[in-house]
Amino acid sequence: MRIYSSQAQAIFVPGATQTGRRPLAALLWLGAITLLGLALRLWAIGAKGLWLDEAFSIWMSRHALGELLDWLVRIDQHPPLYYTLLHFWLAAGDREGWVRSLSALFSTTTIPLFYGFVRTLAGERAGLIAALLLAIAPFHVRFAQEARMYALLTFAVAGALCCLAWLLAGEGREARGEGRRRAAWIGYVLFTVAALLTHNTALFFPAAVNLFVLPFLLVRRRRRAAPSAPAVESALAELQPPALRHWLLAQAAIIALWLPWSGAFVQQSLGVYAHFWLAAPTLQTVLDALFVFLSAFFPAPAPWKSSVWLFFGGFFIVGLWQLRVRPAQLALLLALWLTPFVGEWLVSLRRPIFYDRTLIWASLPLYAIVAVGMARVPRRALLAVALAALLLIQGVALDNYYRNFAKEDWRGAAAYLAARYQPDDLLLFNATWVQIPFDYYFERTGIAAERRGAPADLFDAGVLEPIMGTADVPRLASLLDDRARVWLIYSHDWYTDPQRLISAALDKEFDLLDRQSFYGLELRLYAR
Repeated sequence: MRIYSSQAQAIFVPGATQTGRRPLAALLWLGAITLLGLALRLWAIGAKGLWLDEAFSIWMSRHALGELLDWLVRIDQHPPLYYTLLHFWLAAGDREGWVRSLSALFSTTTIPLFYGFVRTLAGERAGLIAALLLAIAPFHVRFAQEARMYALLTFAVAGALCCLAWLLAGEGREARGEGRRRAAWIGYVLFTVAALLTHNTALFFPAAVNLFVLPFLLVRRRRRAAPSAPAVESALAELQPPALRHWLLAQAAIIALWLPWSGAFVQQSLGVYAHFWLAAPTLQTVLDALFVFLSAFFPAPAPWKSSVWLFFGGFFIVGLWQLRVRPAQLALLLALWLTPFVGEWLVSLRRPIFYDRTLIWASLPLYAIVAVGMARVPRRALLAVALAALLLIQGVALDNYYRNFAKEDWRGAAAYLAARYQPDDLLLFNATWVQIPFDYYFERTGIAAERRGAPADLFDAGVLEPIMGTADVPRLASLLDDRARVWLIYSHDWYTDPQRLISAALDKEFDLLDRQSFYGLELRLYAR
């Protein structure tokens, strides 16, 4: 007995197309959407200067691979895959636009992978709408223009989801070739391992998948034992769980490939547990993360932001309603969406790690549900209106991002200091690692200035962000002895110099001659 209409079938049957659309037309639409996503990701990609984390990516990736791994374990909290890929990418240059283009490449490639995932679960129209949602999402455009690992993380998860959806829809079907099925298994394993080696919080991805697959296998076994349950039969007809032995072999392969990194993962996790800068999440933190997934940088005041919530929330609810007749698809998407949110929240009860950028891949199931809701719009004219509203909302948000989103102005600060530098000036950095983005621009001037850090020189303390304490004041005083002029490059001081000990020591020994503020940092010139 069927429990859904023919119109719903066109939406939910894996691989089904709607309104008789030819596959070539769908591919052309996908190509156009992907090109749109590429254009948005490359637009003005090198216009903004590098901020601290991006400069750190370059600094890390410039090392030989052995040194890179050693530094990662000692001072960083991330796995090696992104830095390793960037290491080879830098062979062609290290300018802002080129460095960021690696992320733009991964982010653009994610669009067709995500389309394949949603198309397999919910049909052609939903797949294309999902691809559009991702292509124009300001949150993803932002991290496609950042030399960090988050675009790669999303790419890896999307690849794993595409392979997983194919396996769930095609496992056991005779029409599927054995070679293609084997390739899907290999792809799922490799993409999952790539995610795990891109960000340590990606452990929530295989956890989410197993939270769906293992109960799904149990339900199917019970159904086989009770074939007289037609509701369960029809409800689960579209997705088929993989064979248990195949699934366990895949999980074993993932663990085996990730295992060499596990020791470093434990060491990095202990470092994060001992000391990390994030505040404990609140309900508002979660709502803010959801909003940036939907329309980051949307500039309007609260009433207009409410309209954004209503627009996406309405289609999300419709998507949930439509997926009710396919509980397997619904359970998969909800597991993928909720598991990382709940998981990071639970970990944050002991050590806060909840952060929207680490959850970036959890936006994919959210977009998928919204896409299912939009695909259910009955008339093309109404769908066109809905898509126009989507383009308007995201267009306004993207315009605000391109025009007004600012990154730390190390480029301007380095140029200002270089124009006023005098021989024997000391360049003093708080937070020590803020020297990295400053040097990225200052080294281009060819000035060989002495650079020192407080409380320690660059990474001499063996930690990424050492905090200035009273015990470090005598060393700072020794650095200031016999100095005529000192430049203080001051950034992230709220965290690394909470007691303002550095500025107090300088104010005691010197007169303040110049003070210039740049976005995210400040330059101060002291002289006796």
